[in-house]
Amino acid sequence: MTDAADSKEMQQLRARNAALEAEKAALQHKVDMLLHQLYGKKAERREDNHPQLPFPGDEPEPPAPPHVDEAEDEEFDTITYTRKKRGATRISKDLPRERVVLDLPEEDRKCPCCGDPMEQIGEEASERLDYTPAVVKVIETVRPKYACKKHEEAGVLTAEPPIHPIKKGMATAGLLSHVLVSKYKDHLPLYRQSRIFARHGAEIPESTMCDWVRQSADMLQPVVAAMRTSVLESDVVQTDDTPVLVIDRNHQQGRRRGFLWAYVGDRDEVVFDFTAGRSRAGPMAFLDEYCGVLQADAYAGYDQVFVSGDVDEAGCMAHARRKFVEAEAADPVNVGHVIAAMRKLYRVERQAKEQELDADARRELRQRESKPIMGAMGPWIRELHRSVLPKSPLGKATGYAVRQWEALYRFVDDGRVEIDNNRVERQMRTVAVGRKNWLFAGSDAGGTRAAIIYSLTRTCGLLGIEPWAYLKDVLQRIAEGDSAESLTPRLWLAARNVDES
Repeated sequence: MTDAADSKEMQQLRARNAALEAEKAALQHKVDMLLHQLYGKKAERREDNHPQLPFPGDEPEPPAPPHVDEAEDEEFDTITYTRKKRGATRISKDLPRERVVLDLPEEDRKCPCCGDPMEQIGEEASERLDYTPAVVKVIETVRPKYACKKHEEAGVLTAEPPIHPIKKGMATAGLLSHVLVSKYKDHLPLYRQSRIFARHGAEIPESTMCDWVRQSADMLQPVVAAMRTSVLESDVVQTDDTPVLVIDRNHQQGRRRGFLWAYVGDRDEVVFDFTAGRSRAGPMAFLDEYCGVLQADAYAGYDQVFVSGDVDEAGCMAHARRKFVEAEAADPVNVGHVIAAMRKLYRVERQAKEQELDADARRELRQRESKPIMGAMGPWIRELHRSVLPKSPLGKATGYAVRQWEALYRFVDDGRVEIDNNRVERQMRTVAVGRKNWLFAGSDAGGTRAAIIYSLTRTCGLLGIEPWAYLKDVLQRIAEGDSAESLTPRLWLAARNVDES
């Protein structure tokens, strides 16, 4: 009886020891990941020197065409720049120009041989860039008054006052646009802008600029509402979210987390939405009555959106790959196989992009090249998942892939769907950079205003529009009574191109 009890106690001790070892490994992995985030390289790129994959039916890949480079396989796209000669080689034609002519005195323009005046045969021209600090100027509007000295009942006549975005306000559309772009594009908090204006001779309180932002956002809200309608008409919508701190005096810590959600359509438009929490109510409200494909990560809050059957789910290969990269140190061999397979998938995407294939042609290419890889990788990952601890880094990576496999596979059968969600993640970068500067939103209303301005400035970036010029024109035109629905960046650019042609 004693031997049996000792044996049972030994088994319990071994089981407890195994659990402690697993917990220790998990904690060590978290420490390693935190240290890597603090001091390590952020890029997830790996060398393409992996041997043949162990997947069943894996065939050696055909050689790539000479003009096709390795496919992108990082979380974010890498932009490759062609080396150019030093100096400013791109100067906008819209910049003001000052022509300075350095001519020889008349007495020096005589031929040293015969003494006759020499004739000009050409000129040498060079360009330099100069900079003048910002100039804040006062526009004084004078409206003469007219009255009849003989007939007082005729009253006093004067010209109509000019229309400005903020009635009785001191800011023009140009100044309002500058404040908005400086804060939400260039990440300058209002208190810094106030100091900059003071250096230029205009003391503008931070509270005044805060009122300007609020009033401008109220004017621009109908424009963003029209953009939302346009985004929801897309065949595919990509979405992601990121937290922002919100001041809340009723909260125990004086602040809490709000969330900005980005939705990118297939018309180069992105709309941000602010919510006080991260519940499913946010995406459900925004995507109400949407029919199409929603590409997102595995956040459970989107699940209710797919229940009706009107919205199909597409997964993000970059999210899945990131899980395996995080588990690489624990099992470099098996993780290397998965990353190498995903590299092949991204190589196909690079080929489709370089050949500028439409949706149908891209689907045909994926059916031919990507489908065999996905068909072999899926069962292999499922089998690997059964052999690893569920809470281990590799278990979490394989678990994510297994649960999301149907959504991850959708891009193979639908040429409209991207392989990953990186396009919308790139739109979230501006929020990540901005919140390091302005730190927090003053209220939920401030978060909503940020979402409105981010929607416009980021869409301008996607369409190649200079945001200051756009906002200045749109704010003035809305004040003058133009329809806000027709002033979205996409429609504004289209109208401008028609006028120029």
